[in-house]
Amino acid sequence: MNVIAVQNPLTSLADDVAATNFALARQHGPTVLVAHSYGGTVISQAGLAPNVTGLVYVAARAPEAGEDFAALSAKFPTPPVNSGIITSGGFRFLSQPAFLQDFANGVPRKEALVLYAAQGPLSTTPPTTSIAAWHQKPSWYAVSKNDRTINPELEHFMAQRMNATTIEVDAGHLSLVTHPEVISRLILQAATQS
Repeated sequence: MNVIAVQNPLTSLADDVAATNFALARQHGPTVLVAHSYGGTVISQAGLAPNVTGLVYVAARAPEAGEDFAALSAKFPTPPVNSGIITSGGFRFLSQPAFLQDFANGVPRKEALVLYAAQGPLSTTPPTTSIAAWHQKPSWYAVSKNDRTINPELEHFMAQRMNATTIEVDAGHLSLVTHPEVISRLILQAATQS
């Protein structure tokens, strides 16, 4: 498999989709897009590219076209991480306590501190998609049962709404870090079945 990690600039959804499209243009053959957290919004928008054969969401947002994700989230219990969101200069990011306790819960402290240091600030501009690629592409979803960043009930709701092949991981928001073998198996399943 030819794997490319997209480096989203996080300056706007349009910029992040452009970065994803640039990566897709470098892929030859069938491609599975995999996203974590906010990245789910990006693949929901970019996922109709002709070479995309499947979408994998890992504790990720999976918005409907035109949906206000904040309004959808408000229908579920507020996750603990929300109390640690800092907004400054048109971007938002997490305080160190919120990152370590809620975003990276379950990750060893030393590794969580490295991830905190690499945290990218996210634009405060609402990232509203104009399409939801999961309507047209096969989808997989890994629900993090102990997620303190996206409510697990919301993750289940999105996975069910998209009719995704769904697994539950006994992990916090960063299941891809704490349970890489489980997430890898899900990605390989998507690659072989899409």
